Amino acid sequence: MSRDRSTRRRVLGAVGAGTAALLAGCGDITGSDAPDYESGEVGEIDGEDRSAEEMTAAESLAEVEPNEGVTTLEPLSLDSHEFVMEDDYRGATVQGTVENTGDDRIQLIEIRVRVYNDEGEQVGRYLDVGGDLDPGASWAFTVIILEPLADIDDYEVAAIGTPA
Repeated sequence: MSRDRSTRRRVLGAVGAGTAALLAGCGDITGSDAPDYESGEVGEIDGEDRSAEEMTAAESLAEVEPNEGVTTLEPLSLDSHEFVMEDDYRGATVQGTVENTGDDRIQLIEIRVRVYNDEGEQVGRYLDVGGDLDPGASWAFTVIILEPLADIDDYEVAAIGTPA
């Protein structure tokens, strides 16, 4: 079921992006710089929503504004990712590792997570940002999700960056 929603979202997203590009007068709608998202499952959430104090701390650390100038980089590889419910202010997170499989340093890495409710609607987008990833090196990321737990059903994650 989650796989069907993911495919439907990708088709609808591609059609929407293509239409927007055409309306904006952009001739190239190939999407070669579009991030390649991988689906993730949340499963049963064992935890409670954050307290007001925990939400304030989480909001101060959560990344929500994407960087300009990042793009899909072939040597940037998602090794792993999973939904993790932390027992502190971080609460709902997506954690994993990304590796630089290329021969050059990557200056900026951005992990983007899109969160969906049980109706397949996107309810949020969250990020983690890192930098200076040498060839062959890996980076462990943690993306803090601010949505109420009842609104989180599944997610998609992508790694993009800026070469050095």
